[in-house]
Amino acid sequence: MSDLLQTRTSRRAILGLLGAGVGAAALGLSGCAGVSTASSAAEASDAKAATTRSGFSQAPVKVPAKYAGRTNILFWAPFSGVNYLALQKQFTQFNDSQDKIFAATESQADYATLYQKFTAALQAKVVPDIVCFPEHRWLQFWQADALSSLDRYFDKDWSLDVYMHNYTPEGQAAGHTYVVPFARSTPLFYFNRDLFAKAGLPETGPTTWTEYAQMAPDLLKINVSGKALKAFAFGAADEWYGQSHIWAWGGRFSDRTTVTANQGPMAEWLGWMNTFIHKNKFGYMSQDAFTDFTSGVTAAAHQSTAALAGATKTAKFNIGTAFMLGEDSAGPKVPTGGSGLSIVRAESKERQDACAELFKFLAKPEQSAQWHKDTGYLPIVIAAAQTSIVKDLQKANPNFVTALNQVKNAQPADTITWFDGPVDNINKAMASVYGDGKDAKSQVATLQTALEPQMKKFAGAIEKVKGQ
Repeated sequence: MSDLLQTRTSRRAILGLLGAGVGAAALGLSGCAGVSTASSAAEASDAKAATTRSGFSQAPVKVPAKYAGRTNILFWAPFSGVNYLALQKQFTQFNDSQDKIFAATESQADYATLYQKFTAALQAKVVPDIVCFPEHRWLQFWQADALSSLDRYFDKDWSLDVYMHNYTPEGQAAGHTYVVPFARSTPLFYFNRDLFAKAGLPETGPTTWTEYAQMAPDLLKINVSGKALKAFAFGAADEWYGQSHIWAWGGRFSDRTTVTANQGPMAEWLGWMNTFIHKNKFGYMSQDAFTDFTSGVTAAAHQSTAALAGATKTAKFNIGTAFMLGEDSAGPKVPTGGSGLSIVRAESKERQDACAELFKFLAKPEQSAQWHKDTGYLPIVIAAAQTSIVKDLQKANPNFVTALNQVKNAQPADTITWFDGPVDNINKAMASVYGDGKDAKSQVATLQTALEPQMKKFAGAIEKVKGQ
């Protein structure tokens, strides 16, 4: 799964929290198939999209005295730590750049907490003005008629054209845009440059799993706190990274509305990993793989580009980054990750308009570049790559080059992974092999059986989105 989203709120739980509060739209969500006709009708045209949603009011906003008298908008953010501090800096710059709008931000810690709180807010009809969703996880709220179309705000200076094109399709459904890219990422292969140097290995890192299996014995000769170093730490929720693996092995989890996990490549990949972990003892499954990496317990691990800034400050060694590893050829496709910004439909068109002004500000090349520098998220605005901020950063820390260069390999994840339940099942199958060493073919067969009825539930929504 994408960065920092380790737990999820299921669609069923969301429905339970929404209850009857969203009227007919909730019925579309409860069916878990197809798209709410209420949403389709509400967003059928720009004029219709501009209408407000009666009965929904703004959640409380704390307004400093210096910003009193403005139109206030509230963003519930899924960030914490370094990334949330960077977000606050961006909002302060926006607030100080003009005198009409005050944009407030509140940390909800992570995506799971944000989902739960936003769902409860919809039920109570007291909502924030902006929310942030990863990949296609916003679809369930679109189906509940909770999000506003953004197309009416696009002009010659701000539109989807300013963003990296690999990331814009995930914000669209049925011909309309509901999310613009913001905190976007790809998965990366992180490695300990100091340990690689100690083992006599190239400081550029490996390019394929075949190559890394050849390097691993040299890493295992190194002792860390009296124990042999491990070459790689896997996690129990590695589906996002697994998406790149199955593509590298020539397969897919699904093709549009057909589940394809059992067609061979997934079993081959998991079988290879079973040997890597359990027979050769090169890897292991950790409770927190990236913490193990930053503390020096393992030589390498997967993580998002979004972890780069924080890890660079935390680790007491030189971090290296590389593209996600291929099977036996370099540079496989990687899933897009991270999140984008949505406007919540409520009773105030004025606030919705103000939110769009904030989005335009955040899409300025210098703002996007600074966000990239402060967090590790990609400089998602195309022109940001040409700013002195990004160029100077890349000279100082080449790891930021890796993340940007890998974007050419980024594409939306397979359709079945757009939904929580199937992702949980994929994680379970992967963890059974990574952690317990179970037979890959039998686990893939079980996964296929679990995914097929789930795909039937979601096929209507997928076709509606794809049919744009």
